Amino acid sequence: MRGTLVETLIGAVVLLVAAWFLYFAYSRTEMGPAGGYRVTAKFDKVGDLANGADVKISGIKIGTVTAQTLDPKTYEAVIELGIQSDVELPDDTTAKIAAAGLLGGSYISLEPGGSEDLLKDGDRIGYTQGAVDLMGLLGRFIYGSTDSGNDAAKPDAAAPAADPEK
Repeated sequence: MRGTLVETLIGAVVLLVAAWFLYFAYSRTEMGPAGGYRVTAKFDKVGDLANGADVKISGIKIGTVTAQTLDPKTYEAVIELGIQSDVELPDDTTAKIAAAGLLGGSYISLEPGGSEDLLKDGDRIGYTQGAVDLMGLLGRFIYGSTDSGNDAAKPDAAAPAADPEK
C-alpha cells in the first residue's frame, strides 16, 4: 500500500511539471492567439519560407508568417503576415525574403518607408523582393558562369543584317 502512494505522488509531480512546461512553451514561443493585424505581400519566389517564419525589422522580430497561398492568375506566392499591434508600418514598406544563414531557414525582412500613411489590417505590401537561390549562386561560382564570353554565340550579338541599299 505504501508503494502505491509513493508512485501516485511521483506521477502527480511528473504531470504538474509537464503541464508547467507546456504552459511555458506555449506562452514563450508565440504559438497562442496573436494580437495585431494582418497584411499580405506577393513574391515571385519564396524559397524555403515556412508558416511560422519570423518577420523582422532591423533584426527584431515583429511578427510571423501566418499563411501562404498561390495566386491562380499571376502564379505569385501570396504571403500573409501577422504583425504586432504596437508596430505601425508605413504603406510604402518593402518586404524581402532573406536567409538566416547559409544553412538556416528564411525569414521576411521589412524596411519601413517614409510615408505618413500606415498599413491597416488587410492591406498589401506593394514592394517586394523574392528569395535568392543560394545554391544556384554557389553553383555558378564553383562551376563558372554559363556565359562563355563568346558574343558570336548569342542571338542578340549576331552580325548585323546586310544593308538592303547595297
